[in-house]
Amino acid sequence: MSSFYQLEFEKPITQIDQLIEQAKRDASAPPAEIPALGGVAQQHEIHTKPANLDKLFKDREQALKKAYKKLSPWNTVRVARHPNRPQTRDYIQHMCRDFCELHGDRRFGDDPAMVTGFGRIGGRKCLIVGHQKGKDTQEKLACHFGCAHPEGYRKALAKMKKAEKYGLPIVTLVDTPGAYPGLGAEERGQAEAIAFNLQEMSRLRVPIVSIVIGEGGSGGALGIAVADRVAMLEYSWYSVISPEGCAAILWKQANEQTNTAAAEALRLTARDNLALGIVDAVIEEPLGAAHRSHEQAAEYLESWVIAQLDELSKVPVDQLLENRYQRFRNLGDYIESPLQPAEG
Repeated sequence: MSSFYQLEFEKPITQIDQLIEQAKRDASAPPAEIPALGGVAQQHEIHTKPANLDKLFKDREQALKKAYKKLSPWNTVRVARHPNRPQTRDYIQHMCRDFCELHGDRRFGDDPAMVTGFGRIGGRKCLIVGHQKGKDTQEKLACHFGCAHPEGYRKALAKMKKAEKYGLPIVTLVDTPGAYPGLGAEERGQAEAIAFNLQEMSRLRVPIVSIVIGEGGSGGALGIAVADRVAMLEYSWYSVISPEGCAAILWKQANEQTNTAAAEALRLTARDNLALGIVDAVIEEPLGAAHRSHEQAAEYLESWVIAQLDELSKVPVDQLLENRYQRFRNLGDYIESPLQPAEG
């Protein structure tokens, strides 16, 4: 399924990957059975000697660096949506020990688009909350492609309250294009559930850290992202609306041109959000983005989370709450300069 997915700007890298696989097969085959390399291989003057692997790996590394050096905002959105990109359950698998998942909101039901549970990150017990988009078609449909229903947000808050009761810090992983907009979700109080989460998370008396690991769309993302420290992975995006949604509103159509323009105007990349003061840090991803190495991406994420929890654990609770309030209260501040009279 996802193994055939290819980003347009990664086509040269995919060609080199094919050459590497071919060279590996040729190197392991008996001399009489080595097939002739044609097509792309002849264009690159690749021979069937094992020594070529070193050059191919170097070429691949250079191609990745070139492709990801100045990634456009729209291509950043595409990388954040890559089907092989690690999701909440992948990070839990790689960086959590003794994870015990918790289900249900005690009101309506369980939402598979929202994962909650207690576990250990490093040596610290904590609550992990995160969006889950799903891997195969069946799971994606069950998870509504990462768009949580109100019971998902109520489930998240109920487990956060439990973490507060036991004095455990909270780690949230944001990866959603937005909250589910369907009729049933609205009837069950989608907007109220998110608004209530914002209110209650702002005064939870335990440290909270939040990371945008993929897509951070609108209130659906903010519903679990009111935190003392907020970070983004290098190739994630965080904005009030998706580029397609913005393009449809402004230009009445969403296509390659309008999506590109919208992505640039929204300033939704990690670097943009850091410059605007919306997030506190940008977490590095492996070369070629997180979908190329789940283990390394989880290692970078785990290191940042542990460092933040160690720091926040030393802050008195009342000061922690005041800092959290001020952090979000100051977002969007600007200074108006009085108009200067025209000369002459």
